[in-house]
Amino acid sequence: MNENILNNEVQLYIIEHINADVNKIALSKSLFKNVSSAELAGQIAAKKKSVHKLPTWFNQQGIYYPVLLCIEQCSSEATAAYKANLAIGSSLIDLTAGFGVDSYFFSKKINEVYSCEINPELSEITAHNAKILGAGNINFIAEDGIEFLKNNPQKFDCIYIDPARRSHSNKVFKLKDCTPDVTEHLSLFLEKAQRIIIKTAPLLDISAGLSELQYVSEIHIVSVKNECKELLWVIDKNFIGETKIVCTTLNTTHKTFYFPLSDLQLTTEIATSAPFGYLYEPDVALLKSGAFNLIAKRFGLKKLHPQSQLYFSDDVKQEFLGRIFKINSLLTLNELKKEKNLIGNVIVRNFPEKSEQLVKKYKISSSHDDFIVFTQTNEGYLVLKAKIIQHY
Repeated sequence: MNENILNNEVQLYIIEHINADVNKIALSKSLFKNVSSAELAGQIAAKKKSVHKLPTWFNQQGIYYPVLLCIEQCSSEATAAYKANLAIGSSLIDLTAGFGVDSYFFSKKINEVYSCEINPELSEITAHNAKILGAGNINFIAEDGIEFLKNNPQKFDCIYIDPARRSHSNKVFKLKDCTPDVTEHLSLFLEKAQRIIIKTAPLLDISAGLSELQYVSEIHIVSVKNECKELLWVIDKNFIGETKIVCTTLNTTHKTFYFPLSDLQLTTEIATSAPFGYLYEPDVALLKSGAFNLIAKRFGLKKLHPQSQLYFSDDVKQEFLGRIFKINSLLTLNELKKEKNLIGNVIVRNFPEKSEQLVKKYKISSSHDDFIVFTQTNEGYLVLKAKIIQHY
């Protein structure tokens, strides 16, 4: 950590050049004796990346940024604040702290937080920033969190861990593909805490995770603007009961849909009539949960087709997690061929062609509010013209 970066004139330069070409800055001669051009470019790039993701850090003077990758991989403020509400008790240990965003938000809910980061420089950076942000109840430990837990007699009310992917691919479907392997250390965690919160990549298979873990009381599926950001596994020591699935969307308004795991077995009738009224497109958090039939039952919707995952109703359910469209007209593919000057954003659900192909094939112009939905019912392929009335 180069403390010269915190000098007032350097900080002012970073702020004034927040929208500058960082590559050009990196290749130019530095204006400061003890701060390299590469360091300036790195601070600017990381700070700019934080403007929406980490506004508390971005708007605070004197923040020191790590390499850009740390900012890209850390939790956003929205998801970190959500996780903080899952913590219990008065003490928590974050075993994989990274840039410390989760530790910071846990410190707002928990009296004493231990923040473990194996990279000494990154631990030093997060400790500095915590002081600047006024988080005085975080203890920073520059060592491997698992080893600290093994060698320290202290117990905690809560353990939080965000294991990294071992694979270079984003396609990680099992906990054993991550490091540290939480399945290997689960008995240690249960010995040391009453509650364990595990953050995993969105692609992790829920059924596989349940088979690898014990005492899972809740699974939280968190999305932002229809992008699944996190799977959160809540393990409560000696939990007996049925796992609850919680789907949450963190958009302009926060919405939640939850159910016991057994509700995934519900069946529902498929509509025999043509869709009418309003079309419902579930948020990715609902789709990840697999509760396709429960969605219809809970919101009083009719399901278009077993594989389409689209629904309709004659009224608007504003509590629905996802987009809602007013259906204006229905067309067969033959009828669509006769249409001129088609306008709308194309949505494809359970249809053999991709949206790009359909736009080109039917010469469809884009629109802000109008949509053309290509899908399938039990009667065959169908095209719906619709106008959006609720966004994600």
